[in-house]
Amino acid sequence: MPETSPLLVNSSGNHNSVRRNGGERAVAFYLNFKRITYLTVSSNPVNYLLVLVPLGLLSETLGFSSTWIFSFNFFSIIALASVLAYATEELADNVGQTIGGLLNATFGNAVELIVSIIAIKQNQIRVVQASMLGSILSNLLLVLGCCFVVGGYNRVQQTFNQTVAQTMSSLLALSVIGLLLPAAFHASLPNPDLKEPRNEFPVPGTSDDLVLSLSRGTSIILLIVYVLYLLFQLKTHKQLFESADEQMNNDVATENGLPLSGLSEIQQQRLKDEHAQMHLSPVAAVTVLIVTTVMVSFCADYLVSSIDDIVETSGLSKTFIGLIIIPIVGNAAEHVTAVVVAYKDKMDLAIGVAVGSSLQISLFVTPFMVLIGWIFDTPMSLYFSTFETAVMFVAVFITNYLILDGESNWLEGAMLLSTYLIIAISFFYYPDTVAT
Repeated sequence: MPETSPLLVNSSGNHNSVRRNGGERAVAFYLNFKRITYLTVSSNPVNYLLVLVPLGLLSETLGFSSTWIFSFNFFSIIALASVLAYATEELADNVGQTIGGLLNATFGNAVELIVSIIAIKQNQIRVVQASMLGSILSNLLLVLGCCFVVGGYNRVQQTFNQTVAQTMSSLLALSVIGLLLPAAFHASLPNPDLKEPRNEFPVPGTSDDLVLSLSRGTSIILLIVYVLYLLFQLKTHKQLFESADEQMNNDVATENGLPLSGLSEIQQQRLKDEHAQMHLSPVAAVTVLIVTTVMVSFCADYLVSSIDDIVETSGLSKTFIGLIIIPIVGNAAEHVTAVVVAYKDKMDLAIGVAVGSSLQISLFVTPFMVLIGWIFDTPMSLYFSTFETAVMFVAVFITNYLILDGESNWLEGAMLLSTYLIIAISFFYYPDTVAT
């Protein structure tokens, strides 16, 4: 049956072709996975701490002590936060400025959101409130102070957009109002039991229904203001913020050999191919974001679960851990970014990262955590103790005073760092509440 011979040959050839195509796809997938992994890990030296992620995830199963569980997951989250920031920036480059700004606003504080949500589920309200306040203080005082020192030590003066600084200062003042009024409201309430002004040490997180209702209403208003701020920054007055964006774009253009004018089509295509090989595609960036967010949630769960034992064994208070230590986890990538751009004399971008992150925490993350607590039926509120409210006021006051003129120098950075150290020492001796 000679007629059937070609059919048999073609059938065999089709099977070989399928196997060959499958093998080629597997090789292509492996090479692409290898490239994405290399680009992600090499994007920041901090990412080499990713080797600790498996130890952090398995530390409790392996029977490690709470100190090791906390330490492994602490450094793991620092590395994962850096990866999260890198993937967010790569995705933002592919979707345009407006959506990119929303992505940075959403994922820029993803670590704080995840750690705080898990802590609220475990009723660690003290840790959540301290970490929110600590994130604001570390960005306003520590990060901005380092930017002023590193950028100004070999320069007489550095300048930045004064109008943007004034806008951010006004929003910071509004965030202080959001914390100050619940504290004043709480202080004016009679004691629920004795029907007289309370004299004992206030206990954040155990406020009555009136303070909770005030906090939830205030949180909704602050979230609306944050949305209006995004609209102001990305739509109606985006020209005010263009200088920082142009600096970012110019860095990318110089690094990748752009613009392409004056080059032949072949050279342009070659440069575009090289540029594509050095950056993540939108699908790859989303995949990295999803995987990293899942790993952060697991590491954060182990980290928060070990805090009680750490408090008992180390003698550190929950307030100090939440205020000083945990903010380092979520803000590590932003710290490095802000200081590097300040060293390059790009202060608009440095101010945008440092002060902008504080605005995200005070106007978005903290009010959002109050609403999350409402969902979980946990008494998370905007009521902070009188001392914590005073600290927040002092931090915003000195920051606003130093940035309103649109100029900075290394001495102003030293002032901010000194303020942060004084606050850190005070919270080291600050006792946890009686109910802890």
